[in-house]
Amino acid sequence: MYIDKKPTTGYNQYLPAEGADIGMDVGLLVLSPGETYVIHEPEKEIAALLLEGRCAFRFCGRVETADRPDCFGYDPWCLHVSMGTAIEITARMPCELYVQKTENPRTFEPKLYRPEDTLVTHAGADGELQGNMRREIKTLFDYENAQYSNMVLGEVLNFPGKWSSYPPHHHPQPEVYFYRFDRSQGFGASFANGEVYQSRHNGLTLIENDFHSQVTAPGYAMMYVWGIRHLPENPWEKTRIDDVDHAWLNEADANDLIFTIGE
Repeated sequence: MYIDKKPTTGYNQYLPAEGADIGMDVGLLVLSPGETYVIHEPEKEIAALLLEGRCAFRFCGRVETADRPDCFGYDPWCLHVSMGTAIEITARMPCELYVQKTENPRTFEPKLYRPEDTLVTHAGADGELQGNMRREIKTLFDYENAQYSNMVLGEVLNFPGKWSSYPPHHHPQPEVYFYRFDRSQGFGASFANGEVYQSRHNGLTLIENDFHSQVTAPGYAMMYVWGIRHLPENPWEKTRIDDVDHAWLNEADANDLIFTIGE
């Protein structure tokens, strides 16, 4: 399923959507300078990820300011709280935040992830598949550092004309990809659920238990938020099941096949 929206000021809900039940709520919060929005869920944990702009988070008697000019050259700020903890967000300048929630009876101390807390992995080096899947994977929290959570949250910086989430793979746990482009007219393609969707700025792909991968058009950088919902008794522990038809792409000599055209 692909969901496309033209967000307006306020909270723009993407999930839950009709016909989709993955156990997570997802939305985009758009605020103008001086506006305040309160998120409070008595039964759900909440993650509020700053995509761009400057805002103040007020929670549990604390006030913290987050500043992120954009999501391409700057690492993320994200506030993660347990059920019953209210978050008050005030825009200091125009700002947009990705919001992800899910039911979780466990309580835990609020965690404000700062840019220096982000785990950044550089994948798909230039020599691997001729550099065609070079990307940056940014992990905020997962089963390794937040076993108390029922969610996983991170970002992928997809370089222009490159592939990511590749080779095609799947895992039992449902996942969402929320897209941002460095230019709003940017586009790419999302392969998921046996379909191909045109991915656009502020679009979302809902991935169920199926193979998936992504690509962006040359000239346009894409960042997508990736959020996973752990399954009961089956958390996502970096689970990755590759498509056997494309398993050869993981071999050390995969680059040795060179096509010569016109000879």
